[in-house]
Amino acid sequence: MFTRLREDLASVRERDPAARSTWEVLTCYPGVHALIFHRLAHTAWARGLHWPARFISHISRMLTGIEIHPGAVIGRRVFIDHGMGVVIGETAEIGDDVMLYHGVTLGGRTLKQVKRHPTVGNRVTIGAGAKVLGPLTVGDDSAIGANAVVTRDVPP
Repeated sequence: MFTRLREDLASVRERDPAARSTWEVLTCYPGVHALIFHRLAHTAWARGLHWPARFISHISRMLTGIEIHPGAVIGRRVFIDHGMGVVIGETAEIGDDVMLYHGVTLGGRTLKQVKRHPTVGNRVTIGAGAKVLGPLTVGDDSAIGANAVVTRDVPP
């Protein structure tokens, strides 16, 4: 867990010119806090402890403004910058080195109990306010612009 946290902190320092110190990132970046809470919630979810997982997720949303379902799978060195309003659904999968800006939704388009949220590849950037909806795939090394609405696969 601490290895992943160190990776996350270093990743933010590399990608955010406003980050002045690792201490600042650890204490003042809600995207980092949301990922720490998510790791705890996801561990509980994977062990079948659904209510505690949802409660941890709920507390995280109240503190950070970022809503990540505990069932979502999130890779390494993900950076949620200015995270207010980010929503990541239950069956979403996010690769490594992904950057999400504020207001991004990785949402579903059906109420059926199936894979209903996006799969985001590695090294993807999703701009502020973008909505990526449904069980589509966003390919590696792609970028989605601010306020885009994406309902089809995005090639690498």
